[in-house]
Amino acid sequence: MLTSPRPWRADLARSLRLFGEFRHEQSDPARFYTALAQDSVEHVSQYHPLHGQLLLDVGGGPGYFREAFTGAGATYVALDSDVGELAGAGDIGERTVLGSGMQLPFASGAVDVCYSSNVLEHVPEPWRMAEEMVRVTRPGGLVFISYTTWWGPWGGHETSPWHYLGGRWARRRYARKHGHEPKNRFGESLFAVTVADGLRWAAEQDRAEVLHLIPRYNPWWSRWLLRVPVVKEVVTWNLVLVLRKK
Repeated sequence: MLTSPRPWRADLARSLRLFGEFRHEQSDPARFYTALAQDSVEHVSQYHPLHGQLLLDVGGGPGYFREAFTGAGATYVALDSDVGELAGAGDIGERTVLGSGMQLPFASGAVDVCYSSNVLEHVPEPWRMAEEMVRVTRPGGLVFISYTTWWGPWGGHETSPWHYLGGRWARRRYARKHGHEPKNRFGESLFAVTVADGLRWAAEQDRAEVLHLIPRYNPWWSRWLLRVPVVKEVVTWNLVLVLRKK
């Protein structure tokens, strides 16, 4: 049974605003990710207070989310496996850890909120990472996992929409056209993670209560699409799994 004390009520105007910002994801990533970070604070706050809480951002990257979460009163800790990503926006911020999302270097029950945005599709064992996120969260804490779905329009990232013809083929096509490999290389730093995969993991895991399963960028009333076979894979650009650690 899916329950939430404070249902997420994202409206159509919010969806249009985020999709508008998404158009700048490649040309001006700071603009897009700053807007997404601000939206994330509002979203996470619907389920769990942030003030005075220890929040771990798995795959925090250049730190676009740091200012937004600390501005809400959280103590922000970032983890990433790539030093280049961590330094992408300048200096590496304090409370930054270099490590793997699939083997988080934190004790069990160490954080109040474990958050990850658009990272799960970049690790070879995504559900091992999800299990690790649940492990390091304290009982009663929140786990918030968001990932880009493979069969959505942006599933291939910069190789989209050619990923519909196969991830490896789209990767080769990109290299031929641009003279270099894409940043997100299918089979190495990009993997096919579907909506069905996320729904299955949420149903099978038993260490956390599932609060909501949500298409991240869509209006709240579109959640029913997650019950429609095939359609759910195409229209869900990004799936959010919101869980409360037992």
